[in-house]
Amino acid sequence: MSSRQSRHLAFAGLFIVVTVTMLLNISIVATVSNETKQMFDYLDSLPESSVIIVSFDHEASSLPEMKPLGLVILRHLFEKDHKLIGVALLAEGTGVGYRLMQETAKEYNKEYGRDYVFLGFKPQFIAAILSMGESIDGTFPEDYLGNATSEIELLSDVHNYDDVAAVVSLADGSLTTHWIEYGNEKYGVQISAAVAASMLTTYDPYISSGQLKAMVGGLRGAAEYENLLGIGGSGARSMLAQSSAHLYIILLIIIGNVIYFRSRKKG
Repeated sequence: MSSRQSRHLAFAGLFIVVTVTMLLNISIVATVSNETKQMFDYLDSLPESSVIIVSFDHEASSLPEMKPLGLVILRHLFEKDHKLIGVALLAEGTGVGYRLMQETAKEYNKEYGRDYVFLGFKPQFIAAILSMGESIDGTFPEDYLGNATSEIELLSDVHNYDDVAAVVSLADGSLTTHWIEYGNEKYGVQISAAVAASMLTTYDPYISSGQLKAMVGGLRGAAEYENLLGIGGSGARSMLAQSSAHLYIILLIIIGNVIYFRSRKKG
């Protein structure tokens, strides 16, 4: 067998492993981390019908990891009957955020304009965060669909961060830092985050200092949160697929080494 054929078989095997495990509805998360429990408890403790900003601060390339996180957070917030305001600090998060909010709202029979609204993307994210601290409808005269924000029911009594209970940043990079530095430090709005696994250690100091109220991260965090919420979801399936892929790659490494040492011994 040629090396090219071997590579093709290896990738085909990986495709089969990931596809099969994604179709299974099995949770492999037995315990819940303190960070995930803290995030769940914080959002669960907010008064019913609180106004919460959900900011989609990630790119489309990180969607396989960020979508399960965003989905489980939105489900929790809609289940608690909170009023959600969607925004995006990155242009790529705009379409992703709107579709995710729209799909999740349908699950809970939430009405656009009354239970949730999506304001969309505003360039210059630092300026946007500061501007919303003064006036949300001044920063976004129209929502993502082109409706005048002054005529949207949900926003009739929401003028700035004084009328917002919390901001949840869904981030695959450092944009949550700007929410902390400008939203929390200047205006006092509480910030929490659902982040990519690679960013967890970056935000640990903000958790310790109390500048970041709570945080959950990665596919494991999404799967743990789904367990706490008592629902199945893509977090658990993705976590199973990821773990299976890792085991498959380890198996290939072992097989490759066995073949190498056997051929070397024959030589």
